[in-house]
Amino acid sequence: MQRSKNRKIRLSQSAVVRAPLASAILLALASAHAQEAAPLGEVIVTAQKRGEQSLQDVPLSILALDTAKLAELHINDFDDYVKFLPSVSYQTFGPGYALVYMRGVASGGDGNHSGSQPSVGIYLDEQPITTIQGALDVHLYDVARVEALAGPQGTLYGASSQAGTIRIITNKPDSSGFSAAYGLEGNVVSGGDSGYLAEGYVNVPLGEKAAVRLVGWARHDAGYIDNVSGTRTWPSTGGLFLDSTALAEKNFNDIDTVGARAALRIDLNDNWTVTPSVMMQNQEANGVFGYDPLIGDLKVIKFYPDNSKDDWVQAALTIEGKIGSLDVVYAGATLDRDGDVDADYTVYSYFYDYFSSYSSLYLVDDSGGPTAGQFIQGSDRYKRYSHELRISTPADKRLRFVGGLFTQRQEHDIQQRYLIDNLAAALEVTGWDDTVWLTKQFRVDKDEAAFGELSYDITDQLTATGGVRFFKSDNSMTGFFGYGDWGFSSNGEAACFTPIVPFRGAPCTTLANTVKEDDHISKLSLSYKFDDDRMIYATWSEGFRPGGTNRRAGLPPYLADFLTNYEVGWKTTWADGRLRFNGALFSQDWKDFQYALLGANGLTEINNAAQARIQGLEADVTWAATDRLMISGGIALTDTKLTDNYCGFLDQNGRPESRNPCPFTFDDDDDPLTPDITVLLDPQAFKGTELPVTPKFKANLTVRQEFNIGSFEAWWRASVVHQGKRRADLRDFENGILGDQPSYELADFSLGLAKDSYSVELFVSNAFDERPVLYRFSQCAEAVCGFEPFVVTSPPRTIGLKFSQKFGN
Repeated sequence: MQRSKNRKIRLSQSAVVRAPLASAILLALASAHAQEAAPLGEVIVTAQKRGEQSLQDVPLSILALDTAKLAELHINDFDDYVKFLPSVSYQTFGPGYALVYMRGVASGGDGNHSGSQPSVGIYLDEQPITTIQGALDVHLYDVARVEALAGPQGTLYGASSQAGTIRIITNKPDSSGFSAAYGLEGNVVSGGDSGYLAEGYVNVPLGEKAAVRLVGWARHDAGYIDNVSGTRTWPSTGGLFLDSTALAEKNFNDIDTVGARAALRIDLNDNWTVTPSVMMQNQEANGVFGYDPLIGDLKVIKFYPDNSKDDWVQAALTIEGKIGSLDVVYAGATLDRDGDVDADYTVYSYFYDYFSSYSSLYLVDDSGGPTAGQFIQGSDRYKRYSHELRISTPADKRLRFVGGLFTQRQEHDIQQRYLIDNLAAALEVTGWDDTVWLTKQFRVDKDEAAFGELSYDITDQLTATGGVRFFKSDNSMTGFFGYGDWGFSSNGEAACFTPIVPFRGAPCTTLANTVKEDDHISKLSLSYKFDDDRMIYATWSEGFRPGGTNRRAGLPPYLADFLTNYEVGWKTTWADGRLRFNGALFSQDWKDFQYALLGANGLTEINNAAQARIQGLEADVTWAATDRLMISGGIALTDTKLTDNYCGFLDQNGRPESRNPCPFTFDDDDDPLTPDITVLLDPQAFKGTELPVTPKFKANLTVRQEFNIGSFEAWWRASVVHQGKRRADLRDFENGILGDQPSYELADFSLGLAKDSYSVELFVSNAFDERPVLYRFSQCAEAVCGFEPFVVTSPPRTIGLKFSQKFGN
């Protein structure tokens, strides 16, 4: 009886969530016949790198959120806009640490500094801004649009666009006239603190051929997770414990963000334009963004400080011109990103002591007594340089070409100290007080490519496009990782190369690996236009992700993995331009995909470990039901599955082992007299297992109604997003510990007034105060720490008021 009662309660809550949106839809249908609707406005994109095009003319699966839509949906950052991109899924540890996936191409093991590159490329204007541990969390203001290109985009966008590309396109300086705007917002989080946002821009013409655009923002996000008082006793120590009372604080996970952007556009003559720009942002986050359900709702117990600082500057130069009939574009940019993290790591310390008595047997103080607790101090220094030179023929020619050369270099200077207070000097990494483990590495990822796409209008309605990208990658990692010289560990100082030479302050070098690859990927597409309003297309395309090196001695490097995509899509406009309906059906084969896991001693290792097939449908619709009522939404249906058993290791030929049962051989190379032992194991994931992270169903729906109140223009808006159930881990045992991540719905509402240049809007985000599981994770291997997982969730119900004013054009 109790189970039945709980089920009724859940259904009732779900009905409450749907009720306002259902009412809005019924109102829309009832009033649709009452007013004649104007045609939908044209959506402009630059996805094909040949200038501006109408979204409906591009034979790609693209969803674009323009300036008006971004403002309408109250989108300020990555977490805001990804909700409305059905093909996109993600995992996140907090601001600036989001791992992005598209169309289900996700293994769930990414994000380690020594691991695989991302499978989705994120661009700020012309430059990729993805880094191994997460893309930049760019504040979105004065942005022309966000474009999401689903499916492999490797021909034009290259590495890390294996499964798709997200592009943030900023507004450029405009010499046609002065314009400016600003916005002021205050908000309060249910059960949490209050926040604010101030943002503005000014566009100033400098004569007829030049203009400057200046943008700035300052934002405070309220905290909503409590660090509560509590103690934790280490089992093997005879009662040694830590107390969190000194750090206890309500709503301790607040964020402060400040940033600016400046761009100058100069028309040198009728053919050539130069646009230099610089953008910078500083983001400081306190606390953590995953709470501990064992402690309570939105509560944790932390014994050491948790905070992060993300400081970055991007400088870019774009030169556009013509040589004869050819359009020429050079785009170059540099990115400097500095990240610093302090993190409590006591759950790791506690569980390793619980299972192995680490704190009393191994991690002792100078007197031989036990220790308790552990924390991390991390420093990441990124540099990225990219250059692209491309040419394109006139877009109105029957035979068209776009192509060019691309090169980039990514540097990642990694330092991570795992510290234990009062650690015995004999156990410290030499020269690093209280440091039980040190990672001091320098990683360089280089890419070079030549690319091109050729389109030919076979008839006025039928167009064929072919593309190819030849690439080279050169990825290296050098440095030190591990313990001090314990005398019995094979990691750290016990593995120092000889002669011993310090590495950037570390005791020596234990790692120096390089992987070089070269290959090519291709694309073929046919598109057919029935008329100006309806088009279908069919595409075969490939995407890739570069390989790299494993840190652990004896493990082979992992190689590039490839995604092959078969897609049929449509772009259609109906009802005299009032209804736009686009979509695509796709099937993707992911071959020998890179999978990262925590191996022996907690070291991340990456193998080309498995095969998968991903099939799905994605669609979006926009309907001007009347001239003042707009309904829009999108869905993604995604079916992911392994097409082989995943054993978790390679066979003797270096191929993923997929036999069932899995034959695993213990090979003692150090003792030729000891015979090898082979055991038979169950696969870690069986053929047919779903890939993690991505739900089978994701959808969103937005209704916006405009009306008049006296001399004021007014509107209301209702939005709801749904995310289906997802696996937390590819492997069956680990997923059984963490559990599937449940489905959820989030609803947002707003009500606004505007007159002349002023507007004011009242909004409610997460209106029903849901606790969606965005990501569930453990601090170490699930078999050890997975019994106390953390849950990253959305902020609770947030109510805010925003005032805006515009000037000029």
